[in-house]
Amino acid sequence: MPDQTADLPDGLHRSDLRGDCARCFGLCCVALPFAASSDFALDKPAGKPCPNLQGDHRCGIHAQLRQKGFTGCTVYDCFGAGQKVSQVTFDGQDWRAGSREDARRMFEVFPVVRQLHELLWYLTEALTLPAARSVHADLRRALERTEELTLLPPGELTALDVGAHRQEVNVLLLRTSELARAEVPGRNAGKNRGRNAGKRDRRGADLIGARLRGADLSGVSLRGAYLIAADLTGADLRGADLIGADLRDADLTDADLTGAFFLTQPQLHAARGSAGTRLPKSVTRPVHWTARG
Repeated sequence: MPDQTADLPDGLHRSDLRGDCARCFGLCCVALPFAASSDFALDKPAGKPCPNLQGDHRCGIHAQLRQKGFTGCTVYDCFGAGQKVSQVTFDGQDWRAGSREDARRMFEVFPVVRQLHELLWYLTEALTLPAARSVHADLRRALERTEELTLLPPGELTALDVGAHRQEVNVLLLRTSELARAEVPGRNAGKNRGRNAGKRDRRGADLIGARLRGADLSGVSLRGAYLIAADLTGADLRGADLIGADLRDADLTDADLTGAFFLTQPQLHAARGSAGTRLPKSVTRPVHWTARG
């Protein structure tokens, strides 16, 4: 079971890695672009406020986003980058009150810090996995380094090679995944385990619309797998690696994700599920799942 008491750098708490809109200046509603599609009702370029953004930085249709055609907003999470940029990087300075140049810099910094905060989420989770204890020291150093990067001044953040840092961190996360999944017994332990061993790595697999009802995916790496609209009803995903898996419209009704790791809240919000879906403690059941039933 995950060790939820893992040591984190001074001043960093897991709660800091969840979006807190009350402490943000609506950055995701301004800095990011979106195109008219099934996810968004209209086009919006980067740096232009969404027409639904109010003067107090709150969304005017927050309770009706799905009904109004803004499903994309409901599956987005900044991992706490919004409040970090608003309150720390720019010391509480509202982009509306500053100069155009200050606003531009804030909008450029936000997506950089968002990527770093997503890495912090994965690293903090990796540190809760007892099976990865042999790499905990390396994970902690990577966590501390990533947190240091989030505290850089605006100019250094925009010049940061985030891709290179992600690659370094990913090496550790891959090793963490291997160690954690090696200890997952699965339903088919014993005589059938050898037969299924070759299917434990489904990284980047095209499983769009796949019929996986009741499938044994315990301990399987589904990193970056395309599970769009896949039927995972009653599937066993215990101890599966779900980092980057595309779960848009995937049916997780009554599926067991107990102990699944590197699963994020945005992934769940993009999927469908039920009151019977079993989830890791690191995430919460989406409200729209309950509304379905």
